[in-house]
Amino acid sequence: MKNLFLLYKPFLLFLGKFVLSYLILTIIYQSYLNRFDSSKNEVDSFTQLVADQTITVLTWVDSQSYSMPHLKEPSVKIFYHNKYISRIIEGCNALSVIILFIAFVIAFTGKLKNTIVFLLLGSIIIHVLNIGRIALLCIALYHFPQMEHILHGVIFPLVIYGVVFLLWVIWVNKYSNHATATTKK
Repeated sequence: MKNLFLLYKPFLLFLGKFVLSYLILTIIYQSYLNRFDSSKNEVDSFTQLVADQTITVLTWVDSQSYSMPHLKEPSVKIFYHNKYISRIIEGCNALSVIILFIAFVIAFTGKLKNTIVFLLLGSIIIHVLNIGRIALLCIALYHFPQMEHILHGVIFPLVIYGVVFLLWVIWVNKYSNHATATTKK
């Protein structure tokens, strides 16, 4: 049994760090969300920020874009060309994607300074990409409403998760301790 543990120690350490950091961040995020009353259709402030920033981007294309609180659910309604196009719910704010990104980077340990800088820059990249993704999705849904399933369910998730995967590959190959260990061999 000890030999098995030693053989799989790097994987078990990775898995332990990933699960622990993911759980801690998820608990913190959930406690943040619990401050908002969904029975009163309250939207958390980060989701509201994402909606506001999306409207800012949309107004670059159409000055008649705006948002308003949804009266029947905790979400923000997005209007483009004065037409209700979509709603932004908590799941649209990409914080769960950022938590997943952070947990993976922490699990593949690197130098502290590199880790902090990469986590900050990567989180900003994911956030900005998410704002652009939502804005482009709204524009695409306005012009191609029949394509909602493929746009919302396939193409745009593929883009955001693809970028997260690319960031992970960059982290593992350039900045993690694994990268420095393999370059020394």
